[in-house]
Amino acid sequence: MNKKEILIIGGGPGGYVAAIRAAQLGANVTLFENDKVGGTCLNRGCIPTKVLLHTTEMFSHLKSQESVGLFVEKAKVDWTILGKRRDRVVRQLVGGVKALLKGNGVTLINKFATVGKNGEVICDGESYKGDALVIATGSEPVVLPLTGADLEGVIDSTAGLVLKEVPESMVIIGGGVIGVEFAQIYAALGTKITIVELAEQILPTVDQDIVKIIEPILVKSGIKILTSSGLKEIKKTDIGLVSVVSVNGEEVEISAEKVLISVGRRPLVANLGLEEAGIKTDRGTPIVDQKFLTNVPNVYAIGDLNRKNMLAHAASAQGIYVVEGIMGIKGHYNGDIVPACIYTSPEIASVGITEEQAKANGIDYKVSVIPLRSNGKSIIENNGVGLVKLISAKADNQILGGHIIGPRATDMIAEIALAMNMKATAEDLAATIHPHPTISEALQEAAHGLIDGPIHWLTK
Repeated sequence: MNKKEILIIGGGPGGYVAAIRAAQLGANVTLFENDKVGGTCLNRGCIPTKVLLHTTEMFSHLKSQESVGLFVEKAKVDWTILGKRRDRVVRQLVGGVKALLKGNGVTLINKFATVGKNGEVICDGESYKGDALVIATGSEPVVLPLTGADLEGVIDSTAGLVLKEVPESMVIIGGGVIGVEFAQIYAALGTKITIVELAEQILPTVDQDIVKIIEPILVKSGIKILTSSGLKEIKKTDIGLVSVVSVNGEEVEISAEKVLISVGRRPLVANLGLEEAGIKTDRGTPIVDQKFLTNVPNVYAIGDLNRKNMLAHAASAQGIYVVEGIMGIKGHYNGDIVPACIYTSPEIASVGITEEQAKANGIDYKVSVIPLRSNGKSIIENNGVGLVKLISAKADNQILGGHIIGPRATDMIAEIALAMNMKATAEDLAATIHPHPTISEALQEAAHGLIDGPIHWLTK
C-alpha cells in the first residue's frame, strides 16, 4: 500500500502541527516555509510578546510589593538584555520545532511556494503533486490606508517587539488584545501611552464585567484610553508624530514619538496564486466548508488564512483535524469552544459566549460571578483583584461560557473549555474536588453559584 503524500504550505502553528500529526499517521509529508518555522506566533507574535510581558510584569510587581514586605531598591529593566532573552527564547523554540519535524520524517523546504492547478505546489520552478494540499500561510498586520501611515516612526506589532530603545511616548491605534498587551509592556517601562479605540470599550469582544476591572488598572498605570475614537491621519512635525483623532466628533491632536498601528490582522495571500488555482475566495480569504476544504478537491485552508478563528491554538487544532480526516480518522473540532487569552496583568481568559451574546441571541441563561477577593490564594497573589464568571443554560445548567480575570486565568480557562467540550453541567463542576488553596477553587464556587449559591461568598 502506497503512503499518502501530503503537501503543506506554511510552517506556523497550523502547518507544522499538521505536518507532524500527518507524519505520525504514516503519511509522506512535505512542508514548504520560506521563513522560519513556527510562523508569526513563535517568531513575531505570541512568544516574543510574552517574553517582554513576563519581565515587565515582574518589574511592575517589584516596584509595588512593600505591602507584602518586599523592598527592592534600584530595580530596572535592561532593554538590551531583555531583547537578547527574547531572541534566545525564540531561537530555542524554533530549533525545537525543526527537530520535531526532522524526527518525524517531515521534508522541510525553506523556499517560497505557490498553489498550482489541481492542488499542485509550485516551488523554485518545480511542481510537487500529492494526495492532499493544506494551505496554512497565516496572517499579517492590517495596514491602514490613511495619510501618514507610512511615516517613519509609525510601526506595527512586529516592529514594536524589536525597537532599539524604549520610546518616551507612544500612541496605540487599536485597543484590542495586541494593543492592550503592548500598552502594558511599554507603560511599565515608562512610556507615556495613549490607546485610541474605535469601539465603545477597549477589548470589544471581551465580556463587559471583565473590561470593567482591567480598564481602571490600565488607567491607574498611566495609560490614557480614548474609546469611540478614530484615527484620521498622522502628521510629521518638529516635535515628532502627531495623530489626528476624532473624539466625540471633535478632532484632537496627540503628539508621540511612535505610533503603533494595531487594528487587526488579515490573511497572508500575496502572490500565493489562490485565484489562479481556481480557489474561490471572499476578499482574499479562501472559502472553506466545515471540514476546511476549499472548492478545489483535496485542497484545504486552515488557521488565520480562513479567518474562522485567528488564534494559534485554533490553527493547530484545525491542522490536526484536517490531516486526520485525510488519513481516514474521524477527528474532532469545535470552533465554538476555542479559549482566548490576554496576557495583561492580571491575566484575562474566556471561552464560549459572553453574557452580552447570550442576551442578544435570546438564550435563556443563568450567570454566576465570584469576585476573587473571596479566594485565599488570589488575595495572597494580587490582593484578590479579579473575578470568575460562568454562564449556563437555565434548562439543564450546561456550561455555555466562562470568563476569568485574575492570576492564572490563562491556565484555568482550559478546565472550562474541557467542561464545555464534554457538555458538562454546573453540577459536574461543583462536584469536582478542587485543591486548596488555589485560584481554581473560584471555578467550583462559581459552579455552586449556578446551583444553590456559592459557599464562600454571600450573594444575598
